[in-house]
Amino acid sequence: MPRVKLDPRRSLLVLIDIQPSLTKTIFEIDRVLARTMFLTKVANLLEIPVFATEQNPSRMGFTVPELSNLLVSHAPFPKMSFSALAEPKFADALKETQRTQIVLTGLETHICVSQTAHGLIDLGYDVVVCPDAVSSRTLEAHKLGMERIRDAGAVPAHSEAVAYEWLGTADQPVFKQFLAIVKGEA
Repeated sequence: MPRVKLDPRRSLLVLIDIQPSLTKTIFEIDRVLARTMFLTKVANLLEIPVFATEQNPSRMGFTVPELSNLLVSHAPFPKMSFSALAEPKFADALKETQRTQIVLTGLETHICVSQTAHGLIDLGYDVVVCPDAVSSRTLEAHKLGMERIRDAGAVPAHSEAVAYEWLGTADQPVFKQFLAIVKGEA
């Protein structure tokens, strides 16, 4: 199992396909939305780029409003492939960031999240997937997806563990703002 120590200067957060037509059928979608919003707010506070993808947005809709309102570093990338890396604009933008650590959230664990994680690992990226911020239509599909992702070399980590690792220390100037996000006040 690879060891990944997250560094906010090398990290990038990716939100995979959190769109209205998908959210209607996802197991524990409220948890996924809450944890993804939490990570997105922390990433924005720490100036970590956030990318989002949208699977066939003309048919499936755009990123849900509560998340799209938080996307400040880049507009969502539309895609037809299940792996985000098959979308050239996404792949090029990712390469341009020169970030090597990718934290994944989104839908569905066993399909688009998994295929994106596998592609990133194949390209040499350090991949962290937040099991509390990804899901599928069923708990079984989610669990099997996470097992496959972990077995491929991605590191599972709780969203709060990721956030605290990005922050690094309580003597950061933004620590009070960070705590407000942790407590759900921001």
